[in-house]
Amino acid sequence: MKDRGYIAKTGKADRVRVTKKLDDKSSRNVASPKPDKFPDKKLVEFQEGQSVELLICDRTAIGYRAIINNSREGLLYKNEVFQTLRKGQRIAGFIKKVRDDGKVDLCLQKPGAEKVDDVSEKIIDKLKAQGGFIALDDKSPPEVIYRLFGASKKTYKKAIGVLYRKRLILLESSGIRLAKKGGM
Repeated sequence: MKDRGYIAKTGKADRVRVTKKLDDKSSRNVASPKPDKFPDKKLVEFQEGQSVELLICDRTAIGYRAIINNSREGLLYKNEVFQTLRKGQRIAGFIKKVRDDGKVDLCLQKPGAEKVDDVSEKIIDKLKAQGGFIALDDKSPPEVIYRLFGASKKTYKKAIGVLYRKRLILLESSGIRLAKKGGM
């Protein structure tokens, strides 16, 4: 098989390296099973919580394989992805964990308490922009929460709890309201 590499454009003017091989027997193009080789895994070190650029490779049974900073592969677990991802899409992400076997787990939201703080700020900003009230409660669909705040329902509920304990919001049967002290 002869290697024929070319650059393909994705929908957002990103450039992705695609390798095709010409099958000698049938004279047809066959996609190469693996992307170009990455540097040695030990040369590229990542820290948990580190912000990275991801290139989505493909979907697997447990999530999405992604290339991290054009250097090596990692995995986004499907139960932690709350948006549609496409092959070839570039997206910002974070290192969730570097495992002992060298594999890298990824996430699209800031890991740990930072993500709750970030969502809390978004909730307060949205409340101020909406006149102090949002018609979201603990039974609201996760898709609506993700669309408004870019967070999972679990993270949203944690952020609401933090804001409530700080007395910045009031919980009502039809939604959440900015408390007077919250800056209205």
